[in-house]
Amino acid sequence: MPRPYTLLSCAVSLDGRIDDSGPERLRLSSPEDFDEVDELRAGCDAILVGAGTVRSDDPRLLVRSPERRSRRLAQGRAADPVKVVLSERGGVDPAACVFTTGDAATLVYVGSAAHRDAVRRFAEAGGGAEIVEAGRGLGAVLADLAARGVERLLVEGGTGVHTRFLTEGLADELRVAVAPFLVGDADAPRFVGPGAFADGPDHPMRLAEARALGDMAILRYLPQTTESRR
Repeated sequence: MPRPYTLLSCAVSLDGRIDDSGPERLRLSSPEDFDEVDELRAGCDAILVGAGTVRSDDPRLLVRSPERRSRRLAQGRAADPVKVVLSERGGVDPAACVFTTGDAATLVYVGSAAHRDAVRRFAEAGGGAEIVEAGRGLGAVLADLAARGVERLLVEGGTGVHTRFLTEGLADELRVAVAPFLVGDADAPRFVGPGAFADGPDHPMRLAEARALGDMAILRYLPQTTESRR
């Protein structure tokens, strides 16, 4: 089944946390890392997050750099990639920033049982997001995105979404930015949760790149499934 090339991106602390348990978002990335991620966004056709990330971070999922936005426009593309939200129960707020900022198309994939109610809520809110039945799992979502012309997909979390992609073997590349500190919060979310991962001890990923970015470490891994797709 055709699917986009899928890149997972995440910033973590030295103890593997992607946030703390406080009410404010913990900034793990440096300005230099934010700029690199902005370049990744500019090079992708769509950016995907889960409903939990929408609730906790309220992201806009936009390309920030005016130069990169202009470059996309010169290529005949929209200034921002398509925004994609996974929400099985369809409970995301239509007033969230991801739905109210920018001009990019926005797709919300929901479970069949939640589809009708989600369509109604977004219509009442006057939102322009398209509500799509997710079908049979994550593979069906990726196939639908491919059918819509998405060739390169950037996945930005959160924990549950990254866990699903990695347990189902649907990641082609993993970029991890490691912040130079420890969070030390037992209730803080991790990069992934427990699962039977496709890239476990018997099928380790290949380290394609490791470099310093200021005091952060940037690690790029390629799963064995990526090598087999080439």
